[in-house]
Amino acid sequence: MTHEIAVIPGDGIGQEVTPAAVEVLEALEIDFEFVEAEAGDAVEEETGEALPRETYDLAASADATLFGAAGDTAADVILPLREAVDSFVNIRPAKSYPGIDAVRPETDLVFLRENTEGVYAGHEDRLTEDVSTLTRVVTESASERLAEFACDYVSGDEHDGFTIVHKANVMRETDGRFRDTVREVAEKNGVETDQVLMDAFATRVCLDPEQFGVVVCPNLAGDVLSDLAAGLVGGLGLLPSANVGPERALFEPVHGTAPDIAGEGVANPAATIISAAMLLEYLGYDEAGDAVRTAVEATLEHGPRTPDLGGDATTDDVTDAIIDRL
Repeated sequence: MTHEIAVIPGDGIGQEVTPAAVEVLEALEIDFEFVEAEAGDAVEEETGEALPRETYDLAASADATLFGAAGDTAADVILPLREAVDSFVNIRPAKSYPGIDAVRPETDLVFLRENTEGVYAGHEDRLTEDVSTLTRVVTESASERLAEFACDYVSGDEHDGFTIVHKANVMRETDGRFRDTVREVAEKNGVETDQVLMDAFATRVCLDPEQFGVVVCPNLAGDVLSDLAAGLVGGLGLLPSANVGPERALFEPVHGTAPDIAGEGVANPAATIISAAMLLEYLGYDEAGDAVRTAVEATLEHGPRTPDLGGDATTDDVTDAIIDRL
């Protein structure tokens, strides 16, 4: 069976790390058809649209999408792309790797972030010259869908349950609904949960990350806290992610366009290649996904490494080393 993979490099180092991930996937000799499309700042300058309709339609029809990064137009690109695949959960692992100088080398977390609503629902208004408002949206249905996914996720994992992170002591109606709904779904499924206020979590995860495993949280909290966790493991260049919907998914590194090094050929492709490993697992190629992860981890440990990790290797050097280890 041929799987169609949409490839959207985007801006900045997305143009370098996304082709690297495609090279790794091609080396596996799986029956993939790669279809490239454009999005981002450069496309907007040329056409007036950051996300052309044909790119949106490709992501909506492909079996999976591999995305790089977008610059100033990020909100106009990634949010519609997540909508195109009907993504309701954003999976963000934050794990330390051997050989990498990490603040907390014991860190091994997975954030399951609600991906459709909260303050990212897009309901902002400027009422007067002095007043702007933002409406936060939390629904029981979206919270239930995330909770069901979380229960399935931990059932097939070594974790006993998950932690619900929220701010229901202040946002009683919205985060209160989220917390209560997720907890009720977990109870029905026989999955253990604990609860932590998001500000307390930010402190506790830095002091002792081993007390947490799978973390379930609202949209904004998941975005911010997973980036905080990146600081514990060596930086955003090591964090992959998946945006999963009922029938298709989109995979992207958590890092941005890195304009300071874009075009120099020294961007770290690890996060994008690990995102590609998640893509493989999503499509049912678990053995291949595990092989890619193992090759990336061995390369991170033994080198070559890009400058962000203290080395002097190029993006191509690291990509070639990973393929050799495959």
